[in-house]
Amino acid sequence: MRKTLRLGVMGGTFDPVHYGHLVTAEEALVQFNLDRVVFMPTGRPVRKTHRHVSSSEDRYLMTVIATASNPDFEVSRMEVDRPGDTYTVDTMTALRDTYGGRAELFFITGADAVREILTWKDAARFAGLCTFIAATRPGFELDSPAAGPESEARPAVETMEVPALAISSSDIQLRVRERRPLRYLLPEAVASYIHKNGLYGEPLAG
Repeated sequence: MRKTLRLGVMGGTFDPVHYGHLVTAEEALVQFNLDRVVFMPTGRPVRKTHRHVSSSEDRYLMTVIATASNPDFEVSRMEVDRPGDTYTVDTMTALRDTYGGRAELFFITGADAVREILTWKDAARFAGLCTFIAATRPGFELDSPAAGPESEARPAVETMEVPALAISSSDIQLRVRERRPLRYLLPEAVASYIHKNGLYGEPLAG
């Protein structure tokens, strides 16, 4: 009998990817006995239109660099290569079509995002495709998402405490602009990529 694949999917802008993302993925891998975690950088995120987002290729490459040393992590180009706006429900549907009943899908995200799940595109269909792993800071209380008007059942949500969630991509961007230290916030190779390519207002290396 073929073993069911337990596949974690960690979606995000990853602008830039940092240790909070990596620790969250590793915790999910271990706590939920996942076979691997797929990092899924967004292509054109519909919920980030209020601010500038680095190119999908830069964000993809930074994520590849950050995860290269972990054999249990992989990075997918599925959303990066898909034209048009990026909707997570389309990605999860594509993965379900690919794996069928051979895989159990887990969508790894932050607790704040879980609260908005039922406002996302095709929320009821999304909730039926996977189990949500909600990463929280220690001591954070997560209210279970209520069933929305288009959903007859509550989505399956598991919580997971991750101390490193205090790190944020927006803070790292600010630190780059203000030339403040990045050490211990993200892999050094990712910091080097940021500096070399002049991301977030960093002058290009001469």
